[in-house]
Amino acid sequence: MHPLVSLVTSRARSRFLSLFLIGACSAQTLGAQVAPVPPPAPPGPVVLITDRALDGRGNLLRGSRIGVAGGRITSLKASAAGATIDLRGYTVMPGWIDTHVHLDSHFDRTGRIATDTEPPLEAAMGIALAAWETLMGGFTTVQSVGSLTERPLRNIIRDHGFPGPRVLTSLEWIEGKGDSTGTPEQMRAIVRERKAQGADLVKIFASTSQRVGARPTLTEAQLRIFCDEAAAQGLRSMVHAYRSQVSAAARAGCKQVEHATYASAEDIATAVRMGTFISPQVGLVVQNYIANQARYLGVGNYTEAGMATMDRDLPLDFDICRIAVATPDAKVVFSTDATAGAHGHNAEEFLGRVAHCGQSPMAALVSAQSLAAEALGMGNRLGRLAPGYEADIIALDGDPLADLTAVRRVVFVMRGGVVYKWAPTATRKH
Repeated sequence: MHPLVSLVTSRARSRFLSLFLIGACSAQTLGAQVAPVPPPAPPGPVVLITDRALDGRGNLLRGSRIGVAGGRITSLKASAAGATIDLRGYTVMPGWIDTHVHLDSHFDRTGRIATDTEPPLEAAMGIALAAWETLMGGFTTVQSVGSLTERPLRNIIRDHGFPGPRVLTSLEWIEGKGDSTGTPEQMRAIVRERKAQGADLVKIFASTSQRVGARPTLTEAQLRIFCDEAAAQGLRSMVHAYRSQVSAAARAGCKQVEHATYASAEDIATAVRMGTFISPQVGLVVQNYIANQARYLGVGNYTEAGMATMDRDLPLDFDICRIAVATPDAKVVFSTDATAGAHGHNAEEFLGRVAHCGQSPMAALVSAQSLAAEALGMGNRLGRLAPGYEADIIALDGDPLADLTAVRRVVFVMRGGVVYKWAPTATRKH
């Protein structure tokens, strides 16, 4: 194991306890599954030796020597000075970005979907483990949208070196309630409250869940109020939308639309014309719900009828994704809507995008790299192998352009210049 990779220790478990939890709990309570707290990014240079790399914008690089110092990429032609990590025989690329996950969603000690009745210590462990699994799957940045519990997770990763992907969060979502949503000033106040709470974006439900009919819950005028106020507060906006709510959200100036099932080609064309990021899901979320149905049923709107609706209408998810991918200039960005059971398997969406949407493997990868970084407003920091960018770098065992299942074989993960995973295989060839 490379010396830059940190080890699990009792001190790491204690640090997790002191930073993430409130209350008089002992380190022994945490158990052996807690991931290590890594050291700070080494200040001196590290050189990643590669023979095949993808730059995150659709280009193949041969023979790059990626210099890393202070958590950033310094050069693609670095000298031999400093420590080296030999990644020849693998495919190296920027760490992936998932623009829609739910890290707070996890299974409890009984194996069922966790609810608000779960003890706080166990809930904290569940969300931390979801973050770790996601990072180990090659995702170095995620946008987690739906819970106040995501704020301490984001902060502990950002401020205290806790292992996990970089997290952006909407905190609690904003739920449309038709005429009872509130006055324009009340609606703007909700957005300002999210800003005050520390949200990175707002997530707005403009439709009900697909499991209960995917009905509209906000008018276009109401969406404009929310999204205009978000922009005024320096926040991005993401809208959960089905049917014609896709075009309504785009016309209202909202920045990203999720799902888009039951929409028309005209709705997609409107979103493209407005420059809206379009975020369908085809490869993971529904499949995960169906595979774990017994673990979800009986909580909230997880019903047999709702699950059957998602399963029945999965081909319609494929249809709208194909329409979006085939529309010129569409910004079809990577997202999974990953919930309990799916964390760490986010890369399955790549295979779904190629199989069901008609994307090329390269386009699918770019959708989780430079395009996803653009969607997050971080295109000048993330998603590329280029000097000055964050040293978020992964390596795959295999060539995903020839065999896309290589996305399941992540052998190396670096985030911010810190190596969290390095598991070289015996079969690689220089």
